[in-house]
Amino acid sequence: MYGHVEKLAQEIKKGAESVEGVEAKVFQVAETLPEEVLGKMHAPPKTDAPIITPNELTEADGLLFGFPTRFGMMPAQFKAFLDSTGGLWRTQALAGKPAGFFYSTSAQGSGQETTALTAITQLVHHGMLFVPIGYSFGVDMFEMEQVKGGSPYGAGTYAGDGSRQPSELELAQAFHQGKYLAGIAKKLKGSA
Repeated sequence: MYGHVEKLAQEIKKGAESVEGVEAKVFQVAETLPEEVLGKMHAPPKTDAPIITPNELTEADGLLFGFPTRFGMMPAQFKAFLDSTGGLWRTQALAGKPAGFFYSTSAQGSGQETTALTAITQLVHHGMLFVPIGYSFGVDMFEMEQVKGGSPYGAGTYAGDGSRQPSELELAQAFHQGKYLAGIAKKLKGSA
């Protein structure tokens, strides 16, 4: 809505591309809300990231899905996209691919972990491998002096009313998640 997930996605891309031989791409899903509604919500214009199609998922060696939280789960726009992957599910075209999540919530206690937990079912039905970051981000996972989104499930940020931007620590966690998943995807591809 306000660009927070996009900012995390760009850091994740940088992290993934810090792994030798890895190329990362950022996509967005199609918007389902009418322009009139988006205007009333004071949503900024969408980025120029291309709209992803289900078949483009098959080209990736690993996937990180990012979205804002709506009532503790992914928003309808992202769910609509995943609902369109039925053909990939039927053929299990995504089975064995490592994947994870990153997210933005409005406030603390607004679904930093439940968003990932409720999204895992999508990976399971596709036979994908859920790759959380766990506590691999190190001591910064335990930061208590500043507001920090994210959890062992993935990188995150707090958007509030849109005025708060991702902190340097949240961006560092996103970079780490990109690098972490890219390393795992590279190892899995190399062993195939």
